[in-house]
Amino acid sequence: MVKLDLYRVFCEVAKSQSFSKAAVALYMTQPAVSQAIMQLERELEMRLFTRTPKGVVLTNEGKLLFEYISSAMNLINTGEKKLAEIKNLMAGELRIGVGDTISRYFLLPYLEKFHNLHSNIKLKIFNGTTIELCAMLKSGEIDIEICNLPIEDTALEIVKCMEVHDIFVCGEMYKDRTSIPMSFEDIAGFPLIFLETRSNSRQYVERYMLSKGVSIKPEIELGSHELLLEFAKINLGISCVIKEFSLEYLKNGVLHEIELIDEIPARSIGICSLKSIPLSPASSSFVAALELEYT
Repeated sequence: MVKLDLYRVFCEVAKSQSFSKAAVALYMTQPAVSQAIMQLERELEMRLFTRTPKGVVLTNEGKLLFEYISSAMNLINTGEKKLAEIKNLMAGELRIGVGDTISRYFLLPYLEKFHNLHSNIKLKIFNGTTIELCAMLKSGEIDIEICNLPIEDTALEIVKCMEVHDIFVCGEMYKDRTSIPMSFEDIAGFPLIFLETRSNSRQYVERYMLSKGVSIKPEIELGSHELLLEFAKINLGISCVIKEFSLEYLKNGVLHEIELIDEIPARSIGICSLKSIPLSPASSSFVAALELEYT
C-alpha cells in the first residue's frame, strides 16, 4: 500500500513536471511530494527525475518506469470507477432465482419497477424448483432466491413478503358436489390434481393433510400452476392452487373455490439469501424495495 501511494505521487509529478502542481492535485504539501519521490528513488536505487529551473523531467529510467506505472494506475482508477458505478447502481447485475408461477404472478411488477429505476443493472433470471434454486444460491450461481416458504435451512437469510393461501378449486362438473364445506377425507375421494412432488407448495399441503390423518394420491401431477387451473377448468379433477394467483379464474366464475371445514394455514412467499455472503448493492436495493412494500 505504501509503494502504491508512492507510485501515485510519481505519476502525478511525471504528468505535471512539477512538485508544486503535483502537490495541489494530490492535496499534499510540496515537501511531502518531494519526500515521496526521494523515498521511491531510494527504494529503487535509481534517479527518476532530473531537477531543472522550470521543474522536473523524467530520466530515461523514469520514462521507462512511467510507461508501465501509468498503465497500471489507469487500470486501478478504472477499476475503482467501475466499483463506484456498481455501488451507486449505475452498473452491475442482479441474478434472481425464481419459479415460473411466482415469476408471473408476483415478481414481474417489481422487476419492471426496478428496471425502470436502474436500467444499467443487467437482470438475469433463473427458473427452477425451490430445492434447485437453494442449491444454486449456495453454489453462488444466483444472488437471491424468491420462492414458496417455509424453508428450513440455517444457512439462509429469509425475508417474508406476500402471504398466500392454498385452496382447492373445481370446474362446473364438480360444483354441485362441493357446495357444502368439505373435510380433507372428502377431498381425498375426488380425482386430485397437484403439482409434482418436488414442489415446495405440494409438500406443504401434503404434510398438513397428513398431520390431519389424510394421505393423498393425486391422479394428475403437473409442473406449473397455470396447468392446475386449466386442468380443473376442463373438469379433469379438483386442483390444489394458490388463491392469490387464481383470482382471475375465480372472479370470472370459470373455477369455484371449495370451502373446507379445516382451512390450510396461510404461508408466505419470501426472499432467500446466504447469511455468510453480503448482498451486492443491486441485490440489497431490490430486497429493500420488496421489504418496504410488505412492511
